[in-house]
Amino acid sequence: MRVQLNFAGLRGTALHEYAIRFLFGGLITVIAGLVAKEWGPRVGGLLLAFPAIFPASATLIERHQIQRKHKAGQHGARRGRQAAALDAAGAAMGCFGLFVFGLLVFLLLPNHSPWMVLMGAALAWFAVSVAVWRIREAW
Repeated sequence: MRVQLNFAGLRGTALHEYAIRFLFGGLITVIAGLVAKEWGPRVGGLLLAFPAIFPASATLIERHQIQRKHKAGQHGARRGRQAAALDAAGAAMGCFGLFVFGLLVFLLLPNHSPWMVLMGAALAWFAVSVAVWRIREAW
């Protein structure tokens, strides 16, 4: 599969679906803050690595695929699950990059310039995520 931008998908998403994603992201962030307050920032920070909008986006992707298939007169449950699974696989691959980002920030931030650490960690996240994607394609 080739990675590409498709802005047509933005038109197919209703405003309330964006609100659901926003609420999921906010809820995960609030939970991470409460955990950090109770058990410390290291434990709370682990929750921030959770892709906050993934649960909402996976269900929305599945529902959109089912709706498209129903419009074509077909049963779309299987296609919806496959589309959500593909999104989950991409999120899992991106988590390798997030892990590298978090590790670099954790190790380098105390002794280096914050903006340099964040820029370097962001570049490392991108490089690792692309490398994992390419390894998966080659496999």
